[in-house]
Amino acid sequence: MVGVGELDQKASGTGQHMRLQGKVVLVTGAAKRIGRGIAIRLAQEGARVAIHYGTSEAEARATAAECRDAPLFQANLESVTEIERLFAQVEAHFGRIDGLVNNAARFTRIDPLKVTEADWDFLHSVNLKATFFCCQQAGRRMQHGGRIVNISSLGALRAWPEHAHYCASKAGVAMLTRALAQAFAPKITVNSVAPGVIPFGAPDERIERLIAKTPAQRPGTAEEIADAVLYFLTASDFVTGQILAVDGGLSQR
Repeated sequence: MVGVGELDQKASGTGQHMRLQGKVVLVTGAAKRIGRGIAIRLAQEGARVAIHYGTSEAEARATAAECRDAPLFQANLESVTEIERLFAQVEAHFGRIDGLVNNAARFTRIDPLKVTEADWDFLHSVNLKATFFCCQQAGRRMQHGGRIVNISSLGALRAWPEHAHYCASKAGVAMLTRALAQAFAPKITVNSVAPGVIPFGAPDERIERLIAKTPAQRPGTAEEIADAVLYFLTASDFVTGQILAVDGGLSQR
């Protein structure tokens, strides 16, 4: 009889010891795009993945099916009360939380002279506020030790004139990562992955321009971001407070 672990090894194509075997990892915004790629990769590495979604239930169920029928957890991350409920439910289901990947985020393009308070709050309530309070909830539950990975952005490292509010939120995530790495040490590591151009959906003229400027001369993939997340989730506790740009060299230009 073939065990689940053996099936997962074959599915992942590695045939090697799975680096996250049995670890409980919550991935926020795991229904689509980069979050989906991260969740699937972590499941292939043996993790017991908790799939969070906001409104994309159908997509979340599809992702969960590819993660060994991982459990789903719905929450509106704009609300700290719902964040607290999310973590309580994950802990009640699995008995513990070993890792957190703060992937959920919003992205809009607005002339800074036209950004309203509602525009600002729409992004920051999830991109920065929710990231902090998810880290807080995880930190309280990781007294045995744990790993937190925050997904920031190339926009945290480079200025985008029509995305000033977004850049501010993601730069906040980068600095939050560094501050919490110190606050949560030595038992919990906190690191960040800053994706470059990872396109999804219809072609976009702005995206094509960024790809043309990328030294690697191509866009990145969700799988490449997942590789970086996996590294931080399995790295030594001597690796903390780091911001890793996975961007084909674009942040260096």
